[in-house]
Formats: sequence, structure tokens, C-alpha cells
Amino acid sequence: MKELYLKYKEIINYLIIGVLTTVVSLLVYYISVFTFLDPENGIQLQIANIISWAAGVVFAYFTNRKYVFESQEKNKLKEASKFTLARLTTLIMDMIIMWLGVTILHFNDKIIKIFSQIVIIICNYVFSKIFVFKKKVNTDD
Repeated sequence: MKELYLKYKEIINYLIIGVLTTVVSLLVYYISVFTFLDPENGIQLQIANIISWAAGVVFAYFTNRKYVFESQEKNKLKEASKFTLARLTTLIMDMIIMWLGVTILHFNDKIIKIFSQIVIIICNYVFSKIFVFKKKVNTDD
């Protein structure tokens, strides 16, 4: 079991952190729409999305940096900026999915939000792996 974990450590840790990030994001979203924002209002729906996104990004950056990709990058501002830009890209994807699913097609916002989060988790891993936390290749020969 330990060998299997070590072989797939990054993916396993990413999935665990991704689930926790999703929980943070969903909790913030649900608290927002059950307390002070109306998901029937298209603008308030997007505000709830943005608030939940921001909470998820802050949580995800620190946990992905430390536990998933074990980043040694010294320039944390540059790294955090790339991370935020990648997450902004998936936020736009999330907003489009929510707009199409809820505002245009009139599906339940809670169900569409869960579907959207699955798509976003996958895209966030790919963007983080390729653009944000890519390992530096040692060119010292």
C-alpha cells in the first residue's frame, strides 16, 4: 500500500487537496446563497461564485504548494501570480458552466455547481502541473 502511495503520491495528494478545496469552495458558496445572495438572480449567482472561488484559491495555493507539488520556488509572488492566473482561467470556465446550466437551461444551481467543480478540479491539476509548479530541469552536466 505504501509503495502504491509513493508511486502516485502527487496525484493522490492532489485529489485529497482538491476535495478539501472543493469542500471549502462549496461551503462558502452554499453559505453565501443560503444567507445573503439569491442564486435566482444571475448577478448574485456570479458574486457567490467569485466569493467561493477566492476562498478556494487561497486555500488551494498554500496546500498545493506544500503538500502536492512540494514547491521549492523562492519567488513565491511569481508562483502565486501564475497560480492565480491559472485559477482565474478556471473561474471563467466555472462562470460559463454556471451561467449555461442555471441561467440559460434552468437546472438546479447546487447540482450544476458540483458538476462544475469536477471539471474545474481536473483543469486545475493540469494547469498547476504544466504552468505553475513545473519542476525545474537540472541542466548541469
